[in-house]
Amino acid sequence: MDRRQQKTRKAIFMAFRSLLSKKRYDHITVQDIIDAADVGRSTFYAHFETKDMLLDAMCQDMFYHIFDKAPCPLAKGSSDIEAELAHLLRHIKNGENDLAKIIRSDSNDLFMFYFKKHLRGVFESHADAFRIDIPKEFLLNLLVGSFSEMIRWWVQNGMKTAPDTCAEYFMKIIEKH
Repeated sequence: MDRRQQKTRKAIFMAFRSLLSKKRYDHITVQDIIDAADVGRSTFYAHFETKDMLLDAMCQDMFYHIFDKAPCPLAKGSSDIEAELAHLLRHIKNGENDLAKIIRSDSNDLFMFYFKKHLRGVFESHADAFRIDIPKEFLLNLLVGSFSEMIRWWVQNGMKTAPDTCAEYFMKIIEKH
């Protein structure tokens, strides 16, 4: 993707994130997005076939930014998975990508669907670390559901607990099998 395409894609993402933090996903139109991003309709459709595909791509981009661009620093005594979860929580708390606003908004159900899909990849890459004698699919569903609901609770309650502490608490609970 050339720089011009990257710039356009970034403008669309920023406009969409801003709209998601203000109004329900189902009330946002493609016209709203292209107006906010200041791009043409054909330009939007050259990048995304549908609004749903835009939301999925936005989540994928966020997860790439959060997990694939730079290694997550390990806190003293923490596991790789705990460090990755804390890293994600720090991004949310620091306001990057408007994640907290989107999670707090009325649009969060569909966003959380896509968010969970990408969060599943994080847990899947560490599934072998959990020495629990249950089917992998059951384990992944439990981890993703629990952690995403913990994020929703944490954000809606003002993110008072430090990200590293939340990740530590989560790991303590799941390690107590």
